[in-house]
Amino acid sequence: MRQRIAYMDVMSSNIGITEIGALMGIPARANMIAALMAGHPLTATELARAASVSRQTASGHLARLTQAGVLAVEKQGRHRYYRLTSPQVGQMVEAVMVVAHELPPRYRPPSKLDEELRTARTCYDHLAGRLGVGLADALTAHRHIVMSADGGEVTRSGTRFLSEFGIDLAAAERRRRIFCRPCLDWSERRSHLAGSLGAALAARCFELGWIERGAENRAIAITASGRRGFSERFGVELN
Repeated sequence: MRQRIAYMDVMSSNIGITEIGALMGIPARANMIAALMAGHPLTATELARAASVSRQTASGHLARLTQAGVLAVEKQGRHRYYRLTSPQVGQMVEAVMVVAHELPPRYRPPSKLDEELRTARTCYDHLAGRLGVGLADALTAHRHIVMSADGGEVTRSGTRFLSEFGIDLAAAERRRRIFCRPCLDWSERRSHLAGSLGAALAARCFELGWIERGAENRAIAITASGRRGFSERFGVELN
């Protein structure tokens, strides 16, 4: 009986994987989801532009993704804004990108956007790329955080350092999600900082004006004050 239940659980999981794979296996939908990895809601018109499809076609794709629970929609005035339903969806997308980049490469001329994404980008609501990995490495090297394969914790020195940086750790801990965990970075093949702590760190960097969002993609620009701040405060140098 137990074997039968275990078998049914495996079959149910496989069906779920198949459904999610089918939803994301269409390039237009994949492009929409990638656009939402920037961490802020977008309208159907903006997502249609990101996917290079008509507004009508985009609406059909968005309806399927919303019904499946991958996207959530909020209405504000005349507009409907779409976002990823949870950080877990963003984590799944980042993991798929890691696997995709391990496959035999197809030739594609390098672009300015590729380099911008590798330097600094958002991974839903936290920082990724060389910047995100550099910050995680700096916090770990100074023993401000201790990371394991599936979680992490802030040390006493980390509590003092992050509080002085302006992060409300108590508020981050109260959020209904994992507080601190590693997230494998698809471009660097190493971990950056995720969880509510990673989100709080990113939010503080935006607040300080150290980083700025791109107009239509999840690459972020590091300002002059940001380069000084990341160097002086964290010891992270970005060329």
